[in-house]
Amino acid sequence: MATLLFTALGTLLGGPLGGALGALAGRQVDALIVGSPTREGPRLKELAVTTSSYGAPMARHYGRMRAPGSIIWATDLVEHRHKEGGGKGKPSTVTYSYTVSFAVALSSRPVLSLGRVWADGNLLRGAAGDLKVGGALRLHSGHGDQPPDPLIQAAEAAGQCPAFRGLAYAVFEDLQLEEFGNRIPALTFEVIADEGTLNLAALFADALDEVDADLPLPGLVGLSCEGPPGEVLAQLDPVYPLGCDAAANALTIAPERLQDAAIPLAEAAVATGEGDFGAGAGFTRRRAGPAASPPGALRYYDIDRDFQPGLQRAPGRPAPGEPRVIELPAALAAADARRLIAAARTRSALGRDSLSWRTSQLDPAVAPGAVVSVPGHPGRWRVEDWEWRAQGVELTLTRLPPSALAAAEPPGGDPGRPNLPADALLAPTALAAFELPWDGTGAGDSPALFAAASSSGAGWKGAALYVDHGDGQLAPLGATGRTRAVLGTALTVLPPASPLLADRGSALTVALLAPNLMLIDATARQLAQGANRALVGEEVIQFGRAVPLGGGVWRLDQLLRGRGGTEGAIAAHGPDEAFVLLDGTPVALDPALVGTAPEARIAALGLADDVPAASTIAGRGVTLRPLCPVHPRRAETAGGGLALAWTRRARGAWLWPDGVDAPLNEQGEAYEVGYGPAEAPLARWTTAVPRLDLAPATLADLAAALPGGSFHVRQIGSHARSEPLLLAHLA
Repeated sequence: MATLLFTALGTLLGGPLGGALGALAGRQVDALIVGSPTREGPRLKELAVTTSSYGAPMARHYGRMRAPGSIIWATDLVEHRHKEGGGKGKPSTVTYSYTVSFAVALSSRPVLSLGRVWADGNLLRGAAGDLKVGGALRLHSGHGDQPPDPLIQAAEAAGQCPAFRGLAYAVFEDLQLEEFGNRIPALTFEVIADEGTLNLAALFADALDEVDADLPLPGLVGLSCEGPPGEVLAQLDPVYPLGCDAAANALTIAPERLQDAAIPLAEAAVATGEGDFGAGAGFTRRRAGPAASPPGALRYYDIDRDFQPGLQRAPGRPAPGEPRVIELPAALAAADARRLIAAARTRSALGRDSLSWRTSQLDPAVAPGAVVSVPGHPGRWRVEDWEWRAQGVELTLTRLPPSALAAAEPPGGDPGRPNLPADALLAPTALAAFELPWDGTGAGDSPALFAAASSSGAGWKGAALYVDHGDGQLAPLGATGRTRAVLGTALTVLPPASPLLADRGSALTVALLAPNLMLIDATARQLAQGANRALVGEEVIQFGRAVPLGGGVWRLDQLLRGRGGTEGAIAAHGPDEAFVLLDGTPVALDPALVGTAPEARIAALGLADDVPAASTIAGRGVTLRPLCPVHPRRAETAGGGLALAWTRRARGAWLWPDGVDAPLNEQGEAYEVGYGPAEAPLARWTTAVPRLDLAPATLADLAAALPGGSFHVRQIGSHARSEPLLLAHLA
């Protein structure tokens, strides 16, 4: 009866939509008085993903929701060819990658912005707006005056490009597909359509004018609507009671919110006519039996689980009967969901108590949805419907929870411990390029060039490497890979020390690029096997102990200095030198592609880099340069002559497995001895053995030409000369 009445009134005032709202109000009354079978609304769906189907409804989004969208435009896959290697007789490798551009419709209602974007369940776009793969993303908010997207406009024929006005959509341009099997991934979007607390009036802003629905929906973070507003009200009503009043000039939803306090009713009016309720009392109170399916749990989209479906149960002892699970396709926090289901169960238990009341006073404020107080019946009561008859106004009332009970907060809900994809922020690339001494493997006839790339952010996904030969043009060298090298800056200057002994008196303080980059200790055996090698400036050191000082700062001691023949750099340290851990992470570079130009620079370009990170090549030439001879000796010969001697070292011969002298690793053995300044000697001698004898007359001529000069020796290798060794001073 009430359903028919409210449907007629709603249709009269608001047309078909008003009729649907009136039917909702009428069904509430009928269910409380005569009962009705349980009506299942739209069920929660596991998170759908992007589709491209004609005729699929486009949802309207409110608040913040995760939505799949629908692909409305796309290009063909674009193939990219990359060639690596191939220098100096080495085979080349050709790899292929693919990109695509496409547009995804998101909402038939304007939106404010986009949050995160998921691709195949992993984050494609983080909360900071950073894309985790290459490409660009643009959002068109869906207003009626939005212009066409420039990419779509350029791809389509003139005059054939729609602007999709009134439709919010996102455009991906040149999205890299390598991580998705070279296909468009399954996408979902965090759509932000409104800010602040959602209001029920927003659902009717574009559908109906004569409706008063200024009702905040506390706790409701987001809501998606694919059907008419009447269906949305049916979904919300179990947890947000939406009593409707269609008796005035406009449809009022939840009239209770317009009251400051309960309206006191007058004493019941007695009626003794046939069929009148209450006999001589003027009222009848009923208490229905337990509901067959009382509300016991709420399913929803949990914002703390990246909008995955969650479930919260009402606290306390379970109610009799089979508990009913309310499906609410809306975004909530776990605590709010638990509060809503607790309130729904309380209303269900108290709503079994109903009161039929007859009053002789006509009060326009006492309308369906109003909250009243009744003489002799404590508590608050809500008017479900009223009927004006000759004996008075007959009201149907249901009991409401006490104010204190309605305001009580249940124990907070727990979303559980979800396994969410990490949202590691992309950070710019840091780069250090260098050349290392030959380690003895291979032929040793080409420079050992490396690039160590890293970042302060754990979400760094690597970078592309290039070489600039000095002309400003970038030639590709390959990729760095995704493993971050351990880079940092020396905060202290290493003092000079002997490369022949363990340096236990010096320490180096290093600030690593990120606090989560680590250094570890090493035993003497591990150091002997090459552990904990690091490049500081142009000197290779090893450290036995790494002490964390906090904030990514470490103190390194128990040092071994001048490793790999870099003892010439021991006395050349300065402030703020680069620190690189030589742990195998740096990427080897093709020397044929880098070239020999001394002004060549290495560059790296990652996803978060506005401009390439660039680095000069430290230690240039150290791979092919022979090692400096050691152990200088001098002896005076008969007649006043001078015998100079030294001990050679072999490039790349770091092990001594059999006790036999190590091979020289050069095409021949040759040395250059000079007298005077090492870089511009006054006299030179070349010898094929590590010894030089000088006659007394030669010494006299040298002393006359440059008194107090010194002798230096260099080893002449196949590709370069070694650093000079001081042999003796001429007295």
